[in-house]
This record gives sequence, C-alpha cells and structure tokens, in this order.
Amino acid sequence: MLKKRDLHDSHTLYELMTHPDVFPFVRHKADSYEEFLFITKQTIEAEEHGELISRTILDEWGAPIGTINLFDIEDNAGFLGTWLGKEYHGKGYNSPAKEAFFQELFYEMGIETVFMRIRKVNIRSIRAAEKLPYVIKANETKPSIYQQLNANGEIYDLYEIPKDLYTFHFLRKGSMQTDTSHLLEA
Repeated sequence: MLKKRDLHDSHTLYELMTHPDVFPFVRHKADSYEEFLFITKQTIEAEEHGELISRTILDEWGAPIGTINLFDIEDNAGFLGTWLGKEYHGKGYNSPAKEAFFQELFYEMGIETVFMRIRKVNIRSIRAAEKLPYVIKANETKPSIYQQLNANGEIYDLYEIPKDLYTFHFLRKGSMQTDTSHLLEA
C-alpha cells in the first residue's frame, strides 16, 4: 500500500494533485509538471538527510493514488501531510495508508509523536482524523504549538497521535480479536 517516493510516479501524482478539490490542501504545490518533478527530487533528497519521511500511497493494483509524509521532524516528532486523488476520496484508502505509515514511523523510524494540522475549513480531513481512535485533539493540550500554527489567525486545528496511545489501541484491538476467536472456538 505504501512505497518510497520515486520519480516514476510523478506524472500520475501530478495529475491527481492538480484537481481543484485536492490542490488547496497539498503542502508542496506545483504549478507545472516540471516543478512537481523538482519538488519530488527535493523530497527524496530531504528524506536521505533525515528531514522528512515521504511515501507514495498505492491502490490494490499498485497504482499511485496520493502521498503521505512526515514533515518538520524534530525531537522524534513531526507533522503529517496526506493527500489522495479526488477519485479515491471516500473509498477506504485513508485509514489503511495512515496505519501502515504509523507502523513504520513508530516501530521502524523511532518517531514518538505525529502531529496533524488541519485547516478548520477542511471538514473532510477533520472527520477522517476524528474517526481514528488514537487521535487526540490537541488545541488545548499543546497550546504553544497551536498558537504557533495560528500566529496569523485561527486557521488550523491541531491533532496529536502519541506512539503510546497508538500502541495501546492496537494491543487492545489485537487482544479483543484473540478473545473473540477463543469464544468462537468454544
């Protein structure tokens, strides 16, 4: 479902990114295919230097459908940025992509906290974030970060995914499945 970014997917990703329902919410916007190629090259190089982590989201046939990234990595924490092509909205790709990415971040890359800044007008992303049982709305619990994000006005809500809460959710989910299968066998 995820793979490291490479230039081969650039044309498809650029076409998906330019849709008017997607483009406003992409962090690194490109106004041309050549600019998108340049940004992708910069992204790959930045990952090599430990500045960010970026993956291409794939559909079940291996076609690129969006990207998921961890930006501004500092003190084992960073900010999540995700976008999917318009035709893939509402088709169940968001949660599995995030879960695969969080597994890699928390258990392979040493990340302890993932933050999400979501524009208050981006109702689709707010709903998606609030569906995840391991997400905490952090406007009040992380006031310094919240104020920094909104220095120019109330634009963003802040969400936090701590590794321990994410781990707890999946341990609980795993043990519940074990308990259920045990009851079914009896």
